[in-house]
Amino acid sequence: MSTPEHIAIILDGNGRWAKSKGMPRNYGHTVGAKNVENICKAANDLGVKYLTLYAFSTENWNRPDSEVAALMKLLESYLKNCIKTANKNNMRVRVIGEISRLSENFQEKIRNLEEVSSVNTGLNLTIAINYGSRDEMIRAVKHMIADHDAGKLSADDIDADTFSSYLDTRELPDPDLLIRTSGEQRLSNYLLWQLAYAEFYFTDVPWPAFDKNELKKAIDAYNKRDRRFGGLKETNDTEDK
Repeated sequence: MSTPEHIAIILDGNGRWAKSKGMPRNYGHTVGAKNVENICKAANDLGVKYLTLYAFSTENWNRPDSEVAALMKLLESYLKNCIKTANKNNMRVRVIGEISRLSENFQEKIRNLEEVSSVNTGLNLTIAINYGSRDEMIRAVKHMIADHDAGKLSADDIDADTFSSYLDTRELPDPDLLIRTSGEQRLSNYLLWQLAYAEFYFTDVPWPAFDKNELKKAIDAYNKRDRRFGGLKETNDTEDK
């Protein structure tokens, strides 16, 4: 079995899962946050090197104030506890997104977590917080224009690799597999540039119930795909070239 080097996941269905249990939406978010560690361990056991999770989008600010406040509190608490988890599991953690909108205390927790875990050599966990792919690309273009105006970047030097180097994910390889839980089949403004050649896997299982067996199912489905790039197989099968 070939294990994808990089898996990206849209964590969907926390609220609906909680409702099915007769519980408030925030209960689903709490259980969903606890499931992150389970899936990180499962991914590492299966040989995944990079795992990128969509935790809070730029559009999530439009949710009810009470739910946004609860999510922010939950994410901040998770990042605080994540230092211990990261060190225990030799996991490196990064955060992508426009973090300037977050509280200064929240930003400090992010910086501390990234610094402390930077020496770890195991699974690379990336958490997308206040992330939207369109916002990311607009920020990248603005930075490129600024560097061009400062004489640091020539228009002739701009290509796909250059553009990628200005994105939040510049330290990461592009995802091989995207998983979205809870039945929806859309990207929701997530890693639009980076997912250009990824395989997509959609499951009806909500995120709080998504476990190691479900992750295996996604990887099994990935292995059954006939992966091609520009019309050529990913393998060295010359018959199809």
